[in-house]
Amino acid sequence: MGNYILRRLALIIPTLIGIMLLNFVIVQAAPGGPIEQMIAQLEGHGSSALSRATGGGGAEVDTGGGDTRGARGLDPAFIAELEIMYGFDKPAHERFFKMMKDYATFNFGESFFRDRTVIELIKEKMPVSISLGLWSTLIIYLISIPLGIRKAVSDGSRFDVWTSSVIVVGYAIPGFLFAILLIVLFAGGSYFSLFPLRGLTSPGFADMTWYQQIGDYFWHLTLPVAANVIGGFATLTLLTKNSFLDEIGKHYVVTARAKGLEEKRILYGHVFRNAMLIVIASMPGVLIGLFFTGSLLIEVIFSLDGLGLLGFEAALQRDYPVIFGTLFIFTLMGLALKLISDLTYVLVDPRIDFESREG
Repeated sequence: MGNYILRRLALIIPTLIGIMLLNFVIVQAAPGGPIEQMIAQLEGHGSSALSRATGGGGAEVDTGGGDTRGARGLDPAFIAELEIMYGFDKPAHERFFKMMKDYATFNFGESFFRDRTVIELIKEKMPVSISLGLWSTLIIYLISIPLGIRKAVSDGSRFDVWTSSVIVVGYAIPGFLFAILLIVLFAGGSYFSLFPLRGLTSPGFADMTWYQQIGDYFWHLTLPVAANVIGGFATLTLLTKNSFLDEIGKHYVVTARAKGLEEKRILYGHVFRNAMLIVIASMPGVLIGLFFTGSLLIEVIFSLDGLGLLGFEAALQRDYPVIFGTLFIFTLMGLALKLISDLTYVLVDPRIDFESREG
């Protein structure tokens, strides 16, 4: 197992470089680079750089941020200074290699438009994303796995039918629509005003006692986490049920029953290990989605300033250090979680031997 872990750790490096290179090429090809964004602000057009890059007039700029030809009303020497300031006076391949060299030491540079380092921005936004992702993931798994097992054991029963109806409705409603419904019902929209609508904490949070702080924290998280849970809850419950149903119908279960083993021992001593493998396999994707990408609309609706919103705004502004810095961290975490998922396979079922399969 040790050799397998070492090989997987070594594979993380070329995989990470490949993902970064692909996204670097795509972002460089997108219209409206950072210099054009700055030119638009200096000319008083705000965030209209993206539309002007596609033919709306104004500055004629290399969309990848490379060779800037000039801008109407701006000194070409000043444009050249902008290129040097943002590092676009160098060829794209040199910029990429320098970026990866800096990232190897976790030096992500400074944001183009926020006057803050990327690390500072990530540290500032991380508590929101961790709070949403951690509690959403925990609740999803605590509800979905027992419910999926119960549905599999009582397949076709009245309980299975009505819970399936609830799950289908939950799956059909997007999380952001459910979030709006929760606001209308419970956050002062039209009916009740039971929960706050902004931020993770209330004013004066620092002056509260520790138990008041815990209560205030979860009071603010209730609606965002509920909206975040609904889609993942439905998907994971059905995945768990189908996985258990597939295992329950296999020959080793029939044999165990014929030997007179108790149903609980069969279910949790034999079926559980095999059925949980597919659930474990989905865990890295669930975690990354809930921590970062899946919570974007939830963050916007509930005015939570997290990593999802940070990445979205950076993409609109073409804030390359923030885009690639967050991408590097998310990708690295995703690859690490995948390795942890493989190790969890072995803990759940010791018969799995990745080393012999690769050999």
